[in-house]
Amino acid sequence: MHSDLAISTQGLTKYFGSKAVVRHLDLNVPRGSVTGLLGLNGAGKTTTLRMLMGMLEPTRGASQILGTDSQHLRPEDRARIGYTVEGHFLYGWMSVRQCECFQRDTFPRWNSSMFAETVRRFGIDPSDKTRVLSRGQRAGVSLALTLATEPELLILDDPALGLDPVSRRALNETLLDFCDGGTRTILLSTHLLDDVERVADRIALMFAGRLLVDTTLDDFRNRIAAWVIDLPPATRAIESIPGLINSRPRSGRTIVTVADPDQETEAAIARISRSTPESVPVSFEDAVIAYLSRSRDGQSFLVARGA
Repeated sequence: MHSDLAISTQGLTKYFGSKAVVRHLDLNVPRGSVTGLLGLNGAGKTTTLRMLMGMLEPTRGASQILGTDSQHLRPEDRARIGYTVEGHFLYGWMSVRQCECFQRDTFPRWNSSMFAETVRRFGIDPSDKTRVLSRGQRAGVSLALTLATEPELLILDDPALGLDPVSRRALNETLLDFCDGGTRTILLSTHLLDDVERVADRIALMFAGRLLVDTTLDDFRNRIAAWVIDLPPATRAIESIPGLINSRPRSGRTIVTVADPDQETEAAIARISRSTPESVPVSFEDAVIAYLSRSRDGQSFLVARGA
């Protein structure tokens, strides 16, 4: 594993029975980056994270995390990794302060000031029992317990699920502060695209267990384009567009979204349109949703540039 990578996988694959949930995953997460892991429910994101953490054995392939094989992580390796799952389980009979005391004795490094600051940011009284906390506040306590261990790598599985806007902002601000020095790494699995755009500098996008995108946000935006075109009724000519990701109707016309467009792409679009194609801007959200809404899973950045 390269020393500049916090996470690396090689052909990582997981079957449950005859169903492939993760297929031939080659993912690289550079140290010091914030990577958003995106995909529909069932895309294989949580299964991937569980294999990275050594909690689930792959059917084949391998992964390394902070330079160590995921299947052979020692306690001292796990102490360098912060991992939170959706649901934010806490003992309801404990106060927030008791949760800190309980966890503090388990880790060799503990940053009490980071715990206190994170709890404060979520508007939590340390004397409150966790059973009376809102979902957003429980997420805040869970995040505080993780960050106070001062992990080099933070892996978050849908941490903002069900949070209100105030709690989501507190979460994002906390993550930005956590990685501000550029020495810590975050892998964030989420469905909230605006959160990814706000805090991440890289995107990894999974579809049906396969990794289709693994690049920087800027590269992702720059390599996606869209046109509004007029198509003849019941035509299948649209399938001839090189790099086609997705097409959808809008006001009697069709929007086509394409990866890595070139002169051949534009020529193909012009040939099938009954009027002059109109280039339209593509937001980050538009580009991601185009991938997630696609009916084909063969086209990817990785294939497009031979990676």
